[in-house]
Amino acid sequence: MDQPGVSTVIPGARNAEQARGNAAAADLTPLDGPTLDALRAIYDDRIREHVHTRW
Repeated sequence: MDQPGVSTVIPGARNAEQARGNAAAADLTPLDGPTLDALRAIYDDRIREHVHTRW
């Protein structure tokens, strides 16, 4: 959710424990710049060509 292009998340929980875990994710510290850059590089190098044209 800390990404500018993300306007919503897809919620889903099969039980109360999963719902609590999903809600707790809102308290996590946002990823820092170097981590986001590394994830972006992985996406660009290994994933983009397989999925990016689908949306």
